[in-house]
Amino acid sequence: MLISTSFLSSKNIPKDLMKLNKTDTDYIHVDVMDSKFVKNKSLPFSEMKNIYKYTDKRLDVHLMVKNPYKYIEQYATLNVEYITVHLELDEDIEDLLNYIKSFGLKCGLAIKPTTPVKDLVPFLPLLDLVIVMSVEPGQGGQEFISGIEDKIKELKTLIQEYKSKALISVDGGINEETKKLCSAASILVSGSFILKEDDFQKQIDKLRN
Repeated sequence: MLISTSFLSSKNIPKDLMKLNKTDTDYIHVDVMDSKFVKNKSLPFSEMKNIYKYTDKRLDVHLMVKNPYKYIEQYATLNVEYITVHLELDEDIEDLLNYIKSFGLKCGLAIKPTTPVKDLVPFLPLLDLVIVMSVEPGQGGQEFISGIEDKIKELKTLIQEYKSKALISVDGGINEETKKLCSAASILVSGSFILKEDDFQKQIDKLRN
């Protein structure tokens, strides 16, 4: 299981990023929020672009924003592997995914807990990643929503059926208990569970094993 660590709940981002850089977390999960698509707002890119000073881990960028094009252009300049946008956007999704790919990056789609998995089908051939939200997007520290495990299994079946290369990532309320519900996934996104303890590596190991 791959681990992508979110610093959304961090009280001291530079310090926590430097500590995470010494762990074997596979990615740093970057939550980007504009207070329009979700209620909360993240740090502006003028500050976020300095992330390279604290970590050389590859970034897994999750855009929870209404107008993603400018954010894609900005974050594409960083050490990014994935940029994920939301399926629920009122945008041409295929165009958005191709725009991400035009920067030589892997593209992803995220779905909210109430969005049907079948809505992803038209885009599966383009996707490298699907983020299944197991909480409502935009706020850290929430509890895993019961029943999401069925969505993850349904998505895995669809991916196999359509011979898609997309990996499944699960984001929200991930801990050593809820990880058991995500065995069909390839990536777990976890923030609070890892950052709440002083030994980040120990928490990561609990999720990975």
